[in-house]
Amino acid sequence: MAAAVARRTSVVAPWVRTRLRTAPGAALALALLVALTACLAAALPRAVDRYADAGLHRAVEQAGADRTSIQLYARPEYGIVSDMDLRPATLGAQYEKILATVDKPLVVDRDQSTYGVRSSTNLEVPDPWIPRPTGTPAQVALIAQQGLADHVRSVQGRLPRATPADAMTPEVEAAVSARTAKSLHIKVGSVIHVPGESRAPLAVRVTGIVTPSEPSGAFWSAQPLLHEPALIRMPGPSSDADKYWLGALLLAPESAPAMLGTPAVPWRYWQLAPDLDALHAYDVDRLKSAVASLESGPALQQARTITGGLTDADTDLSEILTGYSELREGVAPLVAVAAFGAGTVAAVVLLMSGGLAADRRRTELALLRARGASLRGLAARLLAETATVAVPAGALGLTAALLAVPEGRTTYAVAAAATVTAAACAALPLRAVAAHRVVRVHTGREDVATLRPSRRRTVAELTLLVLALAAVETLRRRGSSGDELAYVAPALTGVIAALVLVRLYPFPLRGLARPAGRLRGAVAHLSLARAGRTSASAVLPLLALLTALTTAAFGGSVLTGVSEARDQAALLAVGADARVDADGPLPTGLAARLRHQPGVEGLTEVSIAYQAKPTDGSQSVPLVGVKPDEYAELARRADLGPYAKGQLTRARASGAIPALASPSVAKTYGTRPFPVLLEDGTTTITVRITLVRDRTPAVNGTEFLVVDTAALSGASARPTTLLLTGAGLSGKDLRRTTGSAAHVQTRSEERARYVNSPLQSGAEDIYTAAVAAGSGYAVLALLLSLLRAAPERTALLARLRTMGLTRSQARHLLILESLPQAVLAAAGGALTGWATVALLSPGIDLTTIALATSPSTPGGAELRTSPASLAIPAAAVVLVTVGVAGVQAWWSGRRGSVAELRAGDTR
Repeated sequence: MAAAVARRTSVVAPWVRTRLRTAPGAALALALLVALTACLAAALPRAVDRYADAGLHRAVEQAGADRTSIQLYARPEYGIVSDMDLRPATLGAQYEKILATVDKPLVVDRDQSTYGVRSSTNLEVPDPWIPRPTGTPAQVALIAQQGLADHVRSVQGRLPRATPADAMTPEVEAAVSARTAKSLHIKVGSVIHVPGESRAPLAVRVTGIVTPSEPSGAFWSAQPLLHEPALIRMPGPSSDADKYWLGALLLAPESAPAMLGTPAVPWRYWQLAPDLDALHAYDVDRLKSAVASLESGPALQQARTITGGLTDADTDLSEILTGYSELREGVAPLVAVAAFGAGTVAAVVLLMSGGLAADRRRTELALLRARGASLRGLAARLLAETATVAVPAGALGLTAALLAVPEGRTTYAVAAAATVTAAACAALPLRAVAAHRVVRVHTGREDVATLRPSRRRTVAELTLLVLALAAVETLRRRGSSGDELAYVAPALTGVIAALVLVRLYPFPLRGLARPAGRLRGAVAHLSLARAGRTSASAVLPLLALLTALTTAAFGGSVLTGVSEARDQAALLAVGADARVDADGPLPTGLAARLRHQPGVEGLTEVSIAYQAKPTDGSQSVPLVGVKPDEYAELARRADLGPYAKGQLTRARASGAIPALASPSVAKTYGTRPFPVLLEDGTTTITVRITLVRDRTPAVNGTEFLVVDTAALSGASARPTTLLLTGAGLSGKDLRRTTGSAAHVQTRSEERARYVNSPLQSGAEDIYTAAVAAGSGYAVLALLLSLLRAAPERTALLARLRTMGLTRSQARHLLILESLPQAVLAAAGGALTGWATVALLSPGIDLTTIALATSPSTPGGAELRTSPASLAIPAAAVVLVTVGVAGVQAWWSGRRGSVAELRAGDTR
């Protein structure tokens, strides 16, 4: 029995080794395809994790440590606190226990976290040498924070000594930050007298001025007062007479009990800073739960058992995580659409490679079945043969992805690479089993032009059609965040288009074959006949091509929509390519200097009175004074409320000045003349609205009046704003010329401001990769299909050359034979991509990706057709087809006919 099993298992290895030696090129091509696809599939989830984590880290960093740190404050019960409660040893033991209550995945950064004691209220100090901007004495906060020595870069003097103190200690030592010392005129050796409670003032001697090693770190920034004094404005009417300085005196931790001798009750605190490296986007929900537990949940209750019942927590980390989650939820569906599209293309190409391999070996497999090979045995041998190549290639692709994208979860990457490898291994056996389930020696012709689709294929196509219609309708109704079915809408649209085109493919060939037969030459007729006799397995190449082209077109349209939305938002905000604003009239000669700056092509002077008040003066409307013809040209170039030249300079009716207004202003004041009180409070002009436009370059708002500057006088006519046009304007150069006289704003800088999160840039990178992958797989699918037919075409050319076919005719024959399918795929892909964008644009909102910082931009960000993403991949398909056919004809012409026509040739 053992010998029989050994003989049975030893049969597989010779089969696999023989087949791989027979067709090393096919094996190498499969290995490269699997390695590339596995690498892309494994890199995608890790790339998504990387930019999502980067977005979370950016959100936390921008919020600042004072908002993201978790502060636990313990107020003394009944206002009574003992010396022992304030000792560093007691606080340190409680700190370690508090850290144990923090739930995963929230991880505390021990280097930036700390604990200590601070005065509950700020104390007014009477020392006259401390600056008093408005006569009000300065105030100080006493803070004894653990770890000061580990977080300073330099010390002028020395750090305060660790001397035990109590409520009656007359003097303690302290340090101050360099900025506090500068603002409060503190020097090494200065003594600050803090009021005492039923005792003499506590003398605080400054022994050191420290420079923080990391001012933005949580140790210093969780309580910004530690390193940055504040100029406090007292409550009440705004007045320069109500300000005072507030600074922090940093005591040694052992000196904390000295606060008991002051009017301020000392509060203990434990400052927990989250570890940025341990924050992951996929854990946001659990992170919010962990933070909520510390704020008002079980973790806070445990902390109270450690520190006392009056312990409270304070942090804004929950709000920051919630804001990030909302941004991520807006971006994630759009990324899923790109991922599903690219994944569908890759899957179709993998299946196509298996189908082409089965079609290439049809005679061999049919012979094996005729000689008694079982379906199970045949599938097992093909699976072993494919796995021998695909499994190492998949492992190689996974390794490359892990090295290329070191961040992110490994589990998803391994699962993605394993899925690709399994699909590559199963494609050939499954296709072979489906094609050879019935033993046949001769299958007859299965040409596209003659073979009728089976009922099963018809049912499958109708099922896909229903799914595609449901996906498109879901996406249009509920948007990209509807459900998983909406994510595959673009890919399913390409699949359906491919199936429809395959069914329509024979009809134009039949129509062209008849007139071609009447031509004198045989090349055109023969090429069309050859194209019509293409194997029915050409469905998969065409399916791969159209799916890839549709994915590339959709991805390119997303990128185009994002770019155009940012351009439009930046243009609305600036009004031109650059803008120079001042609070009052601009300096004389500034406009002339700016006209000569590099890149400046045009400059329009306008005066803007934001507090102009029409009619009764109950509300103000920005009044813009312009030179009508220059401003008309600017509005036309920017496409912001363009109007014809001369419309604002026509003869005044009834003494009223013609004005251009926004719809809301026109609705409020009508078309009758009405007075407008200018900002000087005395001058009044009468205007009459003759033009209504939604937008105007000078004002970024929904309310404005635009009149001829000639109707204004005095300061009202002097320009307050300059609108510049030109390519490549430099904000730095404009600011150098302008100086401090005005504020400079450029369109390019405003556009860059809209991308403030790696979530946005990461999503754009995913779509760029999807476009590149779609285009690449389209070319790959075309090359695979052409290489599959290469041996047959080479043999055909050899036979025809023996009949007198010239090299030129051979080249024309191969090109004309390949063009019908390539042109069909290119035209169908471009048409399908355009239709997909048109169908899905109502359900795709790109505002989150394009304008996360400016969601209120009119019109938002819509999906827009990208002509380049439609034309370039389609043109590449045709060019590659022509190029491969030409190269094959040239190569076969160099070899001669003998080798191709030798007896026993099985090709």
